[in-house]
Amino acid sequence: MSQVTSGLYAVLSSPYVYTSFQYLMGARSGWRRFVGEYVRPFPGAVLLDIGCGPADILDYLPDVDYWGFDISQAYIDRATRKFGNRGHFVCKLLTEADLDRLPKFDVVTASGVLHHMDDGVARQFLSLARRALKPGGRLVTVDPCLVEGQNPIARFLIERDRGQNVRTEAGYASLARSEFPDVRLEIRHKTWIPYTHGYMECRTAAASSVEKKGAE
Repeated sequence: MSQVTSGLYAVLSSPYVYTSFQYLMGARSGWRRFVGEYVRPFPGAVLLDIGCGPADILDYLPDVDYWGFDISQAYIDRATRKFGNRGHFVCKLLTEADLDRLPKFDVVTASGVLHHMDDGVARQFLSLARRALKPGGRLVTVDPCLVEGQNPIARFLIERDRGQNVRTEAGYASLARSEFPDVRLEIRHKTWIPYTHGYMECRTAAASSVEKKGAE
């Protein structure tokens, strides 16, 4: 993965600092929106969270069969302490070999993951996500996004993100279509602390479209 982890960014390796920073940036409302409008989980759903971090999404999920993978032992330890048997928390990079031992998933989520990957790694990730899904399952992602005419403060913050591969909406959608025929991308602009996110929903279905939405 391509990200900056030195200097001031190093403190975000602490799960406590990371979660606190995310909440300062409005993560609570962001998680509610991500789960309620895009993930749309149902009780008993089998959900795979790739790059789960400290699994903060679990605070907003119903009773699901949750599997979280992350390469940070500190994040996984934090998730295990906080959520216990509410999920399966695994500290490793998810591989194709792992899929042979895991159930098939109704939903795969990746929050803030794709913009840490170059195009080659991102395509491998998308292929892995597609293979993990049940027929009719969905991959749902959210990442910072560069948009023409966006708030200059939002662009300033996004261009200084730890992830070194923040893309335009067309860039994210083009990558996703290498594996998924139905890709929907919705742009959302935060106004309190200006920021722009791209919410992407990928299905193993027929039609493909890109959708946008204005300011919140």
